[in-house]
Amino acid sequence: MPATSAGIVLYRGQPPEVLLVHPGGPIWSRRDRGAWSIPKGEYEPGEDPLDAARREFEEELGAPPPAGQALDLGEIRQKSGKRVRSWALAGDLDPAVVRSNTFALEWPPRSGKHQEFPDSDRAQWFTLLEARERIIAAQIPLLDRVERALQTTTP
Repeated sequence: MPATSAGIVLYRGQPPEVLLVHPGGPIWSRRDRGAWSIPKGEYEPGEDPLDAARREFEEELGAPPPAGQALDLGEIRQKSGKRVRSWALAGDLDPAVVRSNTFALEWPPRSGKHQEFPDSDRAQWFTLLEARERIIAAQIPLLDRVERALQTTTP
């Protein structure tokens, strides 16, 4: 069964900008376009997906998501088969204060040496146009859904 993740698309301003995270670790260090993501993480069956999205936001960014009404963006399926459920949430966060949790990885491969790397090595605000160029292709529909949701809620 494919993994399931939950995440939050934080947005601000008009025209809207979205906060994306860049994956940490040596495999992603030189990739930019098509490498960024919404802050997200896996959750267990029976766990509330929105609660999981809030938890994963805090783990990846080191700050809790803002309070407020979360707009359900539904689910997408990534190339790997992973399903990602997401919500849009209005708020602001200074990317300079982002502090991600870490993971261990054998690096260099087959060296027997394990190193700690951040799940996300940085975060950045992007316009929706810029975000579409940076985010992994399977998550572009989330940006489209945010844009449509904001157009219908903005007078």
